[in-house]
Formats: sequence, C-alpha cells, structure tokens
Amino acid sequence: MSQPKPEILAKAKTWLTDVFDEETKKEINNLIENNPKELEDSFYKNAEFGTGGMRGVMGVGTNRINKYTLGKNTQGLSNFLKREFSGASLKVAIAYDCRNNSKELAQVVANVFSANDIEVFLFSDLRPTPELSFAVKDLDCHCGIVLTASHNPPEYNGYKVYWQDGGQLVPPQDKALVEEINGLAYEAINFDANTDLIHKIDKDVDEKFIDESVKNGSFDTSAEAKANLGIVFTSLHGTSITMVPPVLEKAGFTNVTIVEEQREPDGNFPTVKSPNPEEPEALKMALDIAEEKGADIVIGTDPDCDRLGIAVRNSDNKLELLNGNQTMIVMTWFLLEQWKKADKMDGNEFIASTIVSTPMLKNLSEAYGVEYKEVLTGFKWIAKLIKDHPELDFIGGGEESFGYMVGDFVRDKDAVTSTLLACEISAFLKAQGSSFYKKLLELYTTYGLYKEELISLVKKGIEGEQEIKQMLIDLREKPWETIDGEKVVLVEDYQSSIAKNQNDHTETQITIPKSNVLIYYTEDGTKIAARPSGTEPKIKFYFSVNTSLESVSDFEDKNKELKEKISRIKAELQLG
Repeated sequence: MSQPKPEILAKAKTWLTDVFDEETKKEINNLIENNPKELEDSFYKNAEFGTGGMRGVMGVGTNRINKYTLGKNTQGLSNFLKREFSGASLKVAIAYDCRNNSKELAQVVANVFSANDIEVFLFSDLRPTPELSFAVKDLDCHCGIVLTASHNPPEYNGYKVYWQDGGQLVPPQDKALVEEINGLAYEAINFDANTDLIHKIDKDVDEKFIDESVKNGSFDTSAEAKANLGIVFTSLHGTSITMVPPVLEKAGFTNVTIVEEQREPDGNFPTVKSPNPEEPEALKMALDIAEEKGADIVIGTDPDCDRLGIAVRNSDNKLELLNGNQTMIVMTWFLLEQWKKADKMDGNEFIASTIVSTPMLKNLSEAYGVEYKEVLTGFKWIAKLIKDHPELDFIGGGEESFGYMVGDFVRDKDAVTSTLLACEISAFLKAQGSSFYKKLLELYTTYGLYKEELISLVKKGIEGEQEIKQMLIDLREKPWETIDGEKVVLVEDYQSSIAKNQNDHTETQITIPKSNVLIYYTEDGTKIAARPSGTEPKIKFYFSVNTSLESVSDFEDKNKELKEKISRIKAELQLG
C-alpha cells in the first residue's frame, strides 16, 4: 500500500488535536493507516463555495462536509454578519432537506449561530429550498442557510447561503465571506449553543408560503379544467412532499396521484439510481403509473425541491420527458400571455435566463416587447437582477438545468410554484383542445426550432481537477475555427471578459461577472458552451443548434436533422 504524501499527512494530523472529537480522530487515523488515497482526497484542498454554495461528499477532512467545515463556515458567517450589520440584532433562518445527516448538521449550524448571539429560526422538519428563501424575507432575517446537495448522489451534502433579499450570496459579499472563513482556525468555532436564541418554525411560515405559491402560480383556469387534468407526482424521496400536494390541493387540482413508493423522505433514495428529475430513469415509476392511469402530465422534483422534471403527452400520445429549455419556453410564453391579457405590460418588465440556456427565450421576449436579461449559471444571478433593477417587474425566468422561478416572492428556483404553473398551463391548454406539447411545437414554428443537449464529463480527484483545467486551457489556446463545417464567428471568454469577433478580429467587453466559461458561436447560430461545474467534479458542454420550422407536421424530420447535427459535432470535437 502506498504511503500518504507528507503534506497531506501533516494536514491530516492537525485534525488529531483536542479541537476535534474522538470519532473524527479515530476515522482520520483509520484513513492514515488503511486508505491513503481517500485521505488525500479528504485533505488535498478546502471545500469551496461554487455556483450553489458549498457542496461535497460527507466525511472527515477539509475537503468534506462535516460539523467542522460547516461549523467554520458558520463561525465565519457570524463574524461577517456582525461587521456588515454592526449593532443590529441579527436573525437567520435555517432549513434542511432529506439528506443523510442534514437535520443533525442543521442543528450544528443553529448552535454556532446562537453561540455567537444570533437569533435563529430553524424549521422543525425538512422543507423545500424555495421556502427558506421565502422565510428569510418573511421573517426579516439578515441571512438564511439551507443544508442540501440538490440532486447529487447520497454521499453528498451541502451548505447554501442566502442574503436579506432571499437570494443566494453574490459578489462582493461572497468573496469577503470566503476570505473570512479561510482566515479562521478550527479552534475559533464556538459550538456552545444558546438554546434561548433558537426558535422552531413550521406552520405559520408554511401557510404563508402556500398562499403565495397559489397566488403566483394560478390564473383563470376553470375548476372543471383543473379536475379534468390527470397528474402523477413524485417527490423522489425529497422535501417536496411537504409542500407540493397542499399547494396543488389549495389551487383546485383534485386529480392528483402521488407515487407512494417514493413519498417517504429518504437520503438513500432507495428506488432510484439518482434523484435527478433531469434523468428519465428517475421518473420511470411515475411514468409507469401515468401510463396505467392515462394521466396527462408527470412531474418529479429533486430532493430539495428547486428543480422539476416534466413529462407530457407527445404527438403520438406517449409520455415524453421535456428538457429544461423546453419547459422554460412554454412557461415563459404562458406568463407573458397572462400579463398581456391582464394589460399589465407597460415596457418595464423583464424575463431572465442564463448564458448556457436556449437562445430561443430571447426571441420570445422580443416578440412580446419585454426586456431579456442574461446572466451566469445559477439562480443567484437572476435573483440579483431583481435586486439590482427595482424599477422593473420580473415576470419569470429559468435555466436549462430544470429550474424556474415565477415572480419574485422567492428569490431562487422554485419547483413548488413551478409545479403548480405546469399543471395550470396543461389544464388551460387541454380545455382548449391543445396540450403543453402541442403549444411547444407551435412556438417552434413562430420563434424557430431550437434543440439543446448537455454532456457532463466526470473527472474526480486531484487528477480530474487538473484535467478539467487543462481542457479549458487548450480551448483558449487552440480555439475551434469551424464546427460541423460552419465558421466560428464569435468566442466569448467569461474569464477574461472578452468577446472576440473571429471575422474582423475586434474585441468587446463582457459586462457580466467573470467566470470560467467559454462560448462559441457559428455563422449559422450554433452555440457551444464549456464550463466546469461549480459544485461537482465535472466539466459540462452545452450544445444549441437551430433551424426554421414552417409547419408542426415537419417537426419530426427537422428535429431528427438537428439531433444528427449534434451527434456530428460531438464526434468531431471528441466529446461524446
């Protein structure tokens, strides 16, 4: 067996002092003696904040999620809050999902805040992430924390920080907070709870959140249309079971079947390989039930209920899982139509999406005379737009990774209200003799047929991290000149904040914040983006191709052409 590297061993031994509990020290000694590779992965770096906060594998070490890394985060955040809001009586809200250890880790976080004389509002049981965003504003808190790892595998957990407006932490506060945390020693963590400052919250916040979800996600669809819509819903063992059924019920949807085998919250996700509604396999149980019952729509949410996957009846009456871009297009169209019908548009509205999502959304916004704003990946940037533009009304927005936000009563992607909206749209269209899918095809004929695909290449550990870095270096130093025979006309480098026109070799400044993202555009509108994941050991490639669609009857042929085009591109670039 190989020996641990000296620098790793030295770092690990700092966790063998009396600052750490006996169980932690025992596990570290076990890794030193028996598993040097795992020891290396646990200590070779500090776990970092990414697009969705800090997320990682649970276990001992600086590169793991445990009571000490989260305790250090919380101590640093406590210090930071006291500086930012000097003299204020500080308040924070804390929620957690179904993950293993989430409840215990949430209590650790609450203890550290209270030990620092900060009042804590802790949900008494698991709740959806969007409800935490709502609670921060509703309870007038200075910040909020959610313990979650979204749709990651069971061994993961995480820590997301929200600010006063209910949105996740963004610059400049995020950088200053990270500096504060990195400057702390583990000895500085105060775990000595003041229980008088910890208050449990549940029904009062729940009822307000349900009311606001129904208010924002409901329109003038008739009770008859709602009753006529067959819905199958699965929480995939996650938190949505606490909020989605009561929201649907209050909104008047009665024909709802819940997948009972997946109802119980369980961090091991026993009935699925991955609790990710982006993957058809995760919704198989729900799809089977929906076929048996002849249901119109299937909806599944991820463990913390901020993402949703939707399957609807296609042209052959078969249930088909839509991707996040497709769902976002129909949802945004519907909201724009409703605002227009209600005569609420005066030119001061906007919709928003991300730089790796479908360009079709911009076409849609222009047609309705609504401003379109584009941001980096992550809903914290969409929330920041709302905060930065109080003169504009936010209608809705989404991203390709199955997230959507309706209005601004929460400031994060919200699968509770979005589930209601999807059902509202489906019921409304069914009553008109149409459907969610038919409307999508009609929108393609009006605004262009866009097809998107995502490839995620997993690169774990130190070697994987280096490989991802090298791939992006290569793309910068040797940029693609053609893609599928189409000339590359623009390369956007969000790390250097420079967009290079490949025709006249001019450069323009990118005004949104820096990020390690490259986007290529061809003369025919093909778009390929490359970015490392902010929360997982992956590099992601996003493909978008498009063509015109004269008639819905041409969809199958045109869609097949675009699919083949993406396949050619992946083969050419050796990415698939």
